[in-house]
Order: sequence, then structure tokens, then C-alpha cells
Amino acid sequence: MAMSAMIKSLEDIMRKDAGLNGDAQYIEQITWLLFLKAFDAKEMEWEFRPEYRGSTIPEGYRWRDWADNQEGITGDALIKFVDELFDKLKKLDVSDGDLKKFVVRNVFADINNYMKSGIYLRQLINRINEKVDFIDATQKHTFNELYEGMLKDLQSAGRAGEFYTPRPVTNFIVEKIDPKLGETVLDPACGTGGFLTSTIAHMGSITTTEQLNTLQTTIFGWEKKPLPYLLAMTNLILHDIETPQIRHINSLNRPVADYSAKDRVDVIVANPPFGGAEDDAVKQNFPAEFRTSETADLFLVLMMYLLKDKGRCGVVLPDGFMFGDGVKAAIKKRMLDEYGLHTIIRLPQVFKPYASVNTNLLFFQKGVPSRGVWFYRLDYPEGVKSFTKTKPMQDKHFDPVREWWADKQSIQVDGKDKARFFTVDELIALNYDFDKCCPFPHEEEEILEPAELIARYQAERTVLNADIDRILANVSTMLEVRE
Repeated sequence: MAMSAMIKSLEDIMRKDAGLNGDAQYIEQITWLLFLKAFDAKEMEWEFRPEYRGSTIPEGYRWRDWADNQEGITGDALIKFVDELFDKLKKLDVSDGDLKKFVVRNVFADINNYMKSGIYLRQLINRINEKVDFIDATQKHTFNELYEGMLKDLQSAGRAGEFYTPRPVTNFIVEKIDPKLGETVLDPACGTGGFLTSTIAHMGSITTTEQLNTLQTTIFGWEKKPLPYLLAMTNLILHDIETPQIRHINSLNRPVADYSAKDRVDVIVANPPFGGAEDDAVKQNFPAEFRTSETADLFLVLMMYLLKDKGRCGVVLPDGFMFGDGVKAAIKKRMLDEYGLHTIIRLPQVFKPYASVNTNLLFFQKGVPSRGVWFYRLDYPEGVKSFTKTKPMQDKHFDPVREWWADKQSIQVDGKDKARFFTVDELIALNYDFDKCCPFPHEEEEILEPAELIARYQAERTVLNADIDRILANVSTMLEVRE
């Protein structure tokens, strides 16, 4: 069964249940089930290790104990059991210091079972068992495909600037930041963990216990909302991170002045939420010159504070950051003075169909002044007018940037800059309006005088009516021939 067909079959079951209402609940319902199934699959692997300390989830409540059997518990008895299961997991005894128990308890702290029918819930569980096997090594990345497919089918992204980041974008940023095993890597707005899993993949094969332990203790994420947090935890567990270092917190709630050397990291990769507005209490956590309601700007300032000296960052920001004076200009000035801003890739609307917004990839390094900034405009591939659900952005679409990045040179297309280096002085002269650097061409809107507009309309209507008359005449002729 193709992934889209599988997703539709899960949706069809959930739509019959009176307790579910809307895309977000569909995703949450499927995700906590997938988490338990994935966690049980990993526990079966851990049982063969010498250091195994016993089941994290109490016997009787593991996926294999109640969900695996196709003819297992159903109806009202299943709903009652799930209520007990949630209560048990939310109150897991963590006094023995088992970090895996902390993971499970934290995951279920803010998660709900919305289904009211045990019959439909059993059907949903059976369909998941039928189509998803996390023990099979070839299916370990099914979760990624399933979740991403659900977002595309349900179109549930896009509230307050929270969009699923296309995997080619996360892969490209990680590729250019190039985190190494042993470096600390943070995404302070990690969502479902896409940047972190791209980082794990970029680091390549982990072959020793020592390497695995290093990886486990150097990959970090922070996420405010419970559903993305659950998705991120599941995602990392399936990428062999046994106790994901994902914190369920609002990254903006802590004063930036409170961060010390022990909090800082080598690498930050992120796509912070944008378009949201923060209240005055959050703004007070930042220096006066950087106080703003714009969520993306606050996250960018936070990332600047969280980097170690010579630390590297790759971040996705909306076009709104490229304009503006005030706080935005102050941030850009600081990035040029102290954070070695060196490259900005201007992207077309890669977040379609969820949002029609242009974004930019910024690359910088703390502790060095900028010599200037290279700008590169990534146009749609030839023959493509936009990315869609069925024809999304792919890794290969970044190949022109990769080729240019290897030997950065100025490029002009039709007499306009596609790639160009701007000195710091030139950027200052532009009043830090980065949008003037390699912008996307805009179609010129033709403004006509009223009399000319009416004359053109009448002429076009005459041509259109003639075309209609010709088509109707052809149809009439065809009908006469048939008669």
C-alpha cells in the first residue's frame, strides 16, 4: 500500500469516531500510538544488551501486551484500558533514575486519547500493525514518511508561522554548517526534529558504543508545544537516540542574560516560528535594543546568545526580516559586527501549499566580524512555476546553489543580480535593507488611463466573442454531420 493510501485508510477510520475533531487531533491520535509501537520495538532491541535494566513501560502496558493481537481487547474495555494506560505512563516512577522512564512520562504529560469508540480504535491499531513494522530495519524511517505524508494530505501546517520545513531545506543547511560528531548541536525551535535527524544523517555511520554515546549527549532540541514535542521524541528514538535530549519548554521564556558558557553550543540549525507575536513579559527577556513582538526576530537574537565563540548557525527566516529598520536593523548590524554573517540564500515559496511566503537561509559564525555578505537567489527550476503537494521541493533543486557555493562568483540574469557579494559598507548604505540584494523579479503591473483601459477591454471582448462564435459554429457543424 502506498503511503498516501495508508494515510487515507487511517483517516477514514478516525473520521467515523465522534471524539475526533480536526487534523491536529488526527495526527496526535496516530502519533501516540506510533510512539508506543516504536518504543516497544526499541525495547526489544535493548533487551539483548548486558546493561538492560528491565522494561521501561510496565508489563501489561507495553504495545506487545495489548495492541499486537489482532483479536485483542476492543470496545468499551479498550477505552477503559487506554485510560488506565495514560494514567500509568503519566505517573511512571522515575526514582531509579532511568532516563527512558523520564522520556515516556514527559511525552505523555500533555497528550490525549480522543477516540470514544473502542471498536474504531481497535481498527486503527490493527491497521497500524498491518502496515508499520519498526522492528524491520527497512521500515525504521516509515515514521518520517508517514508524518510528512499526513501533513501534506491533511494540510494541517501553518498556524502562527509554524510550517513543516521541507527536508531538502534542512538537509542543505546541515550540509553547509557541517556539524561533526562531538560538537554540540541545538535546535531551539525543533518542531518534529527535522533538523536534528538531518544532522544525525549527515554525521554518517555510527559504529561504536562510544560514538553512539557521544551522539546521544550532543544533540539537543527545545519545543514548546506538546504534539511537535511528541513527534520529535518519536523521530529521534527511531534514529537510535535512546533518550532524546528534547526539552518541552518555551525557548523564549528565559532571560538571555542568564545563559552562561555551559549553556552554549557549537552549532545551531533551526527554522523558528515566524508571524507570531510575543507578549511584553517575553520581550523583557531581551536587551532593550532587541525587544520586539516578532517571534522569528527574538529567536534569532536567542541563537546569537546561545552560540559558543566560533560557533556556527544556519537558520530559515521570512522575507520580513530582510526589510525593516529599528530592531531588525539593530540585529543585522550586530550580525555584521560580531557574528560573521557571510551568506544568504534567497528561496522561492518552498512552503507551498501551506503558505505563500518567501524565505531566506542565513549562515553566520560568532566571534568574527563580517567581511561582507554573499547573496544568491535560488529560482524555481526550469519549467516549474511553484512547488506543490504532489511536486514538492527536492534535494536536487539545491544543486545550483551547491555548484555556486564551491566557487562563489557574481551572476547576472537578464541584467539583474542573481548572485553578488555586498560589502559591509554597501549594506550600511542600504540602511540594512537586505531585500534590495538579489531580489526576485516582480512582474510589472501596467497602469492604463481609464479610456485606454475601456478600449482594450472592448477589443479583447470582441476577440473573445469571435472565438466563442467560432467554437459554437464548429460544434453546430459537427452535430449536423452526425444527424
